[in-house]
Amino acid sequence: MANTYAESFALLGLGLVFILVRIYVRWTQVGPSNFQLDDYLMPLAGLVFAVEVSLAYLVGAKYNGLTNSYMTDEERATLDPDSQEYHNRVMGSKIQVAGWSLYVMVLWLIKFCLAIFYSRLTNGLSHLPARVRLAYILLGVTYLAVALTIVLSCQPMQKFWQISPNPGNTCQPTRSMAYVLVVMIPNVLTDLYLMSIPLPLLWTVRIGIRRKITLMGLFSGAIFIIMAAIIRAVTIITAGPDGAVSGSKWACRESFVSIIVANLPILQPLIRRGASKLGLSGLFSNSGGPSDYRRPGDYPLASHSQKPGTNTMTGADRKRSRHRHSLTTATQTAAWGSDEEILVGGQDKAGGIRVTQETVVEREDAGNANGGGSGSGQSGKESIRMDDTWDAGMKRG
Repeated sequence: MANTYAESFALLGLGLVFILVRIYVRWTQVGPSNFQLDDYLMPLAGLVFAVEVSLAYLVGAKYNGLTNSYMTDEERATLDPDSQEYHNRVMGSKIQVAGWSLYVMVLWLIKFCLAIFYSRLTNGLSHLPARVRLAYILLGVTYLAVALTIVLSCQPMQKFWQISPNPGNTCQPTRSMAYVLVVMIPNVLTDLYLMSIPLPLLWTVRIGIRRKITLMGLFSGAIFIIMAAIIRAVTIITAGPDGAVSGSKWACRESFVSIIVANLPILQPLIRRGASKLGLSGLFSNSGGPSDYRRPGDYPLASHSQKPGTNTMTGADRKRSRHRHSLTTATQTAAWGSDEEILVGGQDKAGGIRVTQETVVEREDAGNANGGGSGSGQSGKESIRMDDTWDAGMKRG
């Protein structure tokens, strides 16, 4: 039993460390003034996780893992309401209801953090932002459904900790099938949907095969969350009287895995730096293919203007009208380790800068001095002036 508590608090400590490192990485990348909603939701998830672990400890250490479950009708009728066991069963049942609620809150907070992160990662890419918006709706609907099921599945609510008479399966929080199935199924389905957002993008983006496999591994961590959720559900159903302690233990494990998986993509720059120091930089290299990642507005342009010497029009034959169009964004800087850099790849050195100069298209509409057509029959010409796109790797000071 003591090992169970030690494990839970160890997982809590490690999870909080991951959250603190995430805050550090985001602080150094964008600064606190540019924190996004997920940068605040993740610490909140860590605090809720701490309360969840504390309640799991209380169920086993203070109330001996007892709830109003796994009692015969005779045991319920003969149990003295003034006894310590009766008190432990009532308090254990109340904590189980609170623990289930906090467990769901942690998981869905982390899911929202992932969805917000994906909204930055896929901003401007065709179809994917719409899938992220659908994720917001899906997460909101499923959380309300699950949270309300936990609270409203047993009415009146006092029956959740009723000892005698038997309150029925749905009012026994340790073994309620409504709890187990209504929580597990939306949990697994939402994880699968969230995992389906970045993986197609990573599969199609042109980066090195080793880097692609590494990143796909980072974004496929939800598989472990799904496994933990299924194991937890099976454990609750099959553990018998030990279901309260076993279920709480697996809830802590699943919450911990969720925190790690959700923060790994954010910590990817730090992981890459550590891998480089250990001689494992090949895991993040772009070997196997060139990187090709463009935001909207970065269009590859090809000049279709006339070849030198083919223009027979003179200044006296035409009236010129110039239109200047900027087809690319202004100079872009992809900070080493930013959300976009996860896909771009960037430089392997800290401080790498990717600069795209402005491209200007000049169009000349041809006409003669009197507003008529040109003698050559040409309507005009287009000239495209393109500056180079280059990468500057800033050396460390």
